[in-house]
This record gives sequence, structure tokens and C-alpha cells, in this order.
Amino acid sequence: MDRNEAMLRELHLHPQWKRRNLSKPVVDEQAAIRHAQSVKLLVAPPVSPVHTPSVQQEVEVRDTPALPTEGRISELAKLNWSELKQQVRDCSECKLRADCTRTVFGKGDEKADWLFVGEGPGADEDALGEPFVGQAGKLLDNMLMAIKLKRGQNAYIANIVKCRPPNNRNPNLSEIATCMPYLKRQIQLIQPKLIIALGKVASNALLEKNATLLSLRGKLHDYNGIPLIVTYHPTYLLRSPSEKAKTWQDLCLAVQQFD
Repeated sequence: MDRNEAMLRELHLHPQWKRRNLSKPVVDEQAAIRHAQSVKLLVAPPVSPVHTPSVQQEVEVRDTPALPTEGRISELAKLNWSELKQQVRDCSECKLRADCTRTVFGKGDEKADWLFVGEGPGADEDALGEPFVGQAGKLLDNMLMAIKLKRGQNAYIANIVKCRPPNNRNPNLSEIATCMPYLKRQIQLIQPKLIIALGKVASNALLEKNATLLSLRGKLHDYNGIPLIVTYHPTYLLRSPSEKAKTWQDLCLAVQQFD
């Protein structure tokens, strides 16, 4: 019995779904769809009427990226966890800070093997100061549980930007460029063995690309020597539940790579 089957049996999920060829990183499409429909862990509560933008829309390009200075990058590279958190709390490098309630630094195991990176805080995250809460957070927790992870236990959750963009819009290129040094320092401190990029904005920011999510999924990428896998953002999955089967494929690829 392989690990995937053992996991499903332990969670009492039926019908049992088995990959016929473990060497293939992407499972059969129809089998994955049938499996995702039967796995309660990938089923989230109904979407609330509160407006949230699609995470697959293009990143807003309203101004030219302002690249951080070498001096700022080198200073951040010297900071430990507590110093970095304080730096983020006091940050006023871009206009997002003036419009948000609080910064959302990130949360989890600071020596985690798994790092999950989203786009930016929404209204719930801005209110509580923690990434991925509300319905999207519940779905992410279910995704973690499906691969035997738990928030705060061998998993760390962060975002590309630490402040909520107005009206939950996508952060623009300048805002991403300004905030990315914080995430890069977090990655240096965590030293994860695997990064999961959640959504197009996070994927393109980490990989420094301008590509569609479709072209990035289903393959292994590299972030400064760390394997990186791209999948859908939980908010998008709430809007498009039919894509959960593809997310299950991505999680299987992640587990296969980690093993």
C-alpha cells in the first residue's frame, strides 16, 4: 500500500483513488476529478457574497516597479525573526500601509519544510493580522490536512505583500517589488525544502515571470535552489470548485517531490 492510499484509508475517504503509475507527476484527469468530488477535505463552505477578485486576473500595472536599493536588501539580510517582524510592522515603504489596518507578517513553523505563499491579505486577514483566515483559510487548512500537514506544524504561510490592497485588488508591480525583500528574508530564515505558490500573482512574483497559471502548473520550478510547485489560490477555488481536482494533482506532485 503506497502512502497516498494509506492516507485515504486513514481519513475514511471512498472511493479509494490510486495512481497507477507513480512515476507520472500528474495523475489521470478523470480519476482526479472523481476523487476530488468524493474527498470532503477539498470541499469548502459556500462562498459568501462579499466581493473578492479572481486571483487569475492580470496583475495591475499602474506604475513602474520601484526596485529596492541594495542597501535596504543588505540591511534586511542581517535581521533575525523578531527584528524582521518589527521592520514589517513599522514599514511605510509603499502606499498600501496607509490604507490597511495592520500588516500581516505570516505565521507557522519558522523551521518548516513546507512554505505556502499567497498573494496578499484580504479583509479578514487585515482585521486579524493572520494570513489565510475565513473561507479561503478553511480551504487551505483542508488542503494541508489532505497531505498530512497542519497549520503551524512543519508548514509556514506567508504572502507576497504584507498589507491589504484596497478593495482586495491585486497588488501592482511596484508594491510587489517593494515588499518582496521581506518575503525573501523569511525564506532565508525558514530554509524550506519545498515552496507552494498559490495563484498567479504569487507564482509570477517568486519566479520573476509574466506567465499564465496554466503554463506554470504541473511542473517543477526552482526558486534559488528550492523546488517550487504552482497551484490555484484557495480564493479562486471557492469561485471555481471544478478546479479542485487539478489542485489535488498539484498536491500529489508536491508530495512526490518531497518524498
